[in-house]
Amino acid sequence: MSEERQATLIYNPHAGFDDWQSHVAATAEYWQAHGWAVTLRQTEYPAHATELAAAAVRAGHRLVLAAGGDGTLHEVANGLLGSPTVLAPLPAGTTNCLTRDLGLPSPGAGNPHWLLDASERLLAGAVQAMDVGECSNGRSFLLWAAVGLDSRIVERVEPRSRLLKRFGIAGYFAKAALPFLLYQGGRTRVSVDNETVEGDMLAVIVSNTRLYAGGLFNLSPQSVFDDGRLDIWILRGRFSPRMLVHSAFIMTGRHAYRPDIIHLAGRHVIIETETAQPYHLDGELNRSTPITCTVEPGFLRILAPEGAPYSVFEQAGVTLGQYIEKLNASLATNDQ
Repeated sequence: MSEERQATLIYNPHAGFDDWQSHVAATAEYWQAHGWAVTLRQTEYPAHATELAAAAVRAGHRLVLAAGGDGTLHEVANGLLGSPTVLAPLPAGTTNCLTRDLGLPSPGAGNPHWLLDASERLLAGAVQAMDVGECSNGRSFLLWAAVGLDSRIVERVEPRSRLLKRFGIAGYFAKAALPFLLYQGGRTRVSVDNETVEGDMLAVIVSNTRLYAGGLFNLSPQSVFDDGRLDIWILRGRFSPRMLVHSAFIMTGRHAYRPDIIHLAGRHVIIETETAQPYHLDGELNRSTPITCTVEPGFLRILAPEGAPYSVFEQAGVTLGQYIEKLNASLATNDQ
């Protein structure tokens, strides 16, 4: 097998709740049947997926398949950023906002072969250049950076047991109920490029995607992955009941018209809080504010599936085969 067809499949055995790990070998065999030599790698501890992805890049692998939820994809992407290695996302988590935005099938849902279905569509898809948000803590996010109520909830709720994950988003909200009720917003200052907003805020969400809160909210319905900017949502308020009002408007798609929900867009974001608060990147907890995020246009190569919504990317992609051919030609020229 030639070097350009080497791939690594990284999977997180703790993602999701079904016994989907039994399908990993069959998924690898599917890709092997289509010309890829696949090396299986199981994650064993936090941030291990980042190490495994970086090792795949150093080994010259052209493709990294990642099976897990948004947190797993976050870790894998952080090992691939800035490299020519392509990320192929396989949905296997509890919520899977990224793969849902791309139109891939959700785990289970009456379909025991969703990993193979996803693989078939990925193989027929296109390689795209995806923006990411680079943060002052040295980590980058694919989907969101957030400060406020939901970060406090992540702090109290995660990690969840596999039993709780079986209840999906309902189980998450059941465990989040108490920290939600006890939360109080605080004085916050958000600077986006040359614009600053200050006041009491329940949450600040820096978004690079459309969905949020496990896919419950279509927060940024016009967002695309390669427009070179981030969407910033500021949810004003001091006490958590206001968040219920915000949530109702977001769920009905009317949040853009609320005076206490502010939407900004830009390349550079600074979030400062009166008292230090945790924040999360793609659902992974970090400490602590202030935090600075800057968009890095086209910093990740991602394989978008056949049938992905046409509006999630502005630029046209190329097939995986075309991308590999161009990459090999470029590397050969550089070696001369």
